Amino acid sequence: MAVEASRVACMLDLEWPYKRHTDVFSGAVQYANEHGWTAIIDEFADETLRRMTSRASCPYDGIIARVTPPLLEQARRWNLPLVNVWTSSPLCDLVPSVVPDSTGMGELCAEHFLSRGLESFATITACEDSVQARLRQAFMRVIREAGYECHEAVVPLYPQHSLDEWQETNRLIAECVDACPKPIGVYLSDEYLSRILLQTCRQRRLRIPADVAVIAGYNEGTVCEHLKPSLTALDLGYQKIGYEAARLLHRLMNGDPPPGHPIVVPSPGLVVRESTDFISVDNPTVAAALAFIAANSHLQIGQDDVAEAIDVETRTLQNYFRKHLGRPIAAEIRRVRIERAKRELASGKRTLKEIAHDVGFSSSMRMYDVFCREVGMRPSEYRERRRPEPKGE
Repeated sequence: MAVEASRVACMLDLEWPYKRHTDVFSGAVQYANEHGWTAIIDEFADETLRRMTSRASCPYDGIIARVTPPLLEQARRWNLPLVNVWTSSPLCDLVPSVVPDSTGMGELCAEHFLSRGLESFATITACEDSVQARLRQAFMRVIREAGYECHEAVVPLYPQHSLDEWQETNRLIAECVDACPKPIGVYLSDEYLSRILLQTCRQRRLRIPADVAVIAGYNEGTVCEHLKPSLTALDLGYQKIGYEAARLLHRLMNGDPPPGHPIVVPSPGLVVRESTDFISVDNPTVAAALAFIAANSHLQIGQDDVAEAIDVETRTLQNYFRKHLGRPIAAEIRRVRIERAKRELASGKRTLKEIAHDVGFSSSMRMYDVFCREVGMRPSEYRERRRPEPKGE
């Protein structure tokens, strides 16, 4: 007797232009395809269940959703397995849930800024968002443990919904920028707020990242990659969350007991782009050299070219680099090239030869050798890890 394929509803607000929603859907569908399920998009699954007259008439066997009280009520009514992927859902601790590691990501953002030599910090996050609340708390804890203060601004959740909220958001962001010593590292809860920050910095003639380094809370690639400068952003691993939600639903449909707490999925990490691609130092000579390297690393430059550009003897500049950065000039040039190579590897399908040429390596083999030595893996392996595709059990 043939086994009927499981059917899974997806209530994920897919009409919203959020990559994180479609990534959850993509991960869930991947698992569904690997296990022969039929994935059914039903943005009104709660209403579908409410109108049912019997369990036998249910069009699906389980649900992955941004769970709302009406949906939970109907799922319980019909004893239907349900998995939540909405971290800010008021029901997150009451139903089986799969969520991102927001605490770990807050720690990572703080450590990233600290590694850039920054000593001034701020967070600009939206109210009523539990993911960002936990992330902000972790970020501020790490900053304070390092001995620094962190300015905090909380803005409206949806500034685009009214002129008053839009103006209030702009005012709060401007006040935050004006109040903090420069250079400053600013974490913002999403790319929408980051766009407002970039505009505010342009109005004040502040340079990004030299005066204001920026990390956006969600890696909405279309926005983050095409802004000038491009935005460093968090990859919270929503495709993996969708995949793990489907895996959990599979267990529930097989009769396994629900977990006692939300399943936390480790995140892939930061997607580093231009908005944090710098090192903050007090020495003006080293700062000038770093600026020259950042602007010209795609060219065939060496330590003598850097020294000549800022009118300093190479040996003197070399001593400054070792004192203030703990590494020679050539190492900094390689670091910048590797960071740009990482961005290219993660964001597209260009060949190693094309990438090597554009980021300043003399050949693809030279880039391959340096990348393996500095990063600890092959460029192709890095590209695959930046685009994780979970496999079935």
